[in-house]
Amino acid sequence: MSDLKATNVPEMPVVPRETLEAAVANTPFAQLLGATLTHYAFGKVELSIPFTQAVTQHHGFAHGAVLGFLADSACAWAAASAAGDVVTAEYKINLLAPAKGPILVGRGEVIKVTGRQVTARAEVFSGVEGSFVLVAVALSTITRLGGNR
Repeated sequence: MSDLKATNVPEMPVVPRETLEAAVANTPFAQLLGATLTHYAFGKVELSIPFTQAVTQHHGFAHGAVLGFLADSACAWAAASAAGDVVTAEYKINLLAPAKGPILVGRGEVIKVTGRQVTARAEVFSGVEGSFVLVAVALSTITRLGGNR
């Protein structure tokens, strides 16, 4: 259960969707992977990338670094919706199953917002609409930047 209500933060995203989409558009690695923001709300985000041969490892599954990108971005973007400008301080990811497309999805959710930190979690899925498999879970600490202290 998310502890957002206890933090006395607004219910609307702090960072407008358009601002986050512009940041994604100006992030070369996100663009290289074809990342798309598919859901955006206060404390919650979903992004997806197409599964292509370019993101695979030697067994033909999505590379762990790509799953890490999805988990990290889902956590950071969810945190931005609740806390403004942020960067990842750390994350821990558990790879649960091989990921093989055609779509890879990361869902992030804020657990708690405190002074300079946001704790968030992510789940990463692989599959097609209606038939997704959970392939990774992550927990992260996100740090607020600038005047958002």
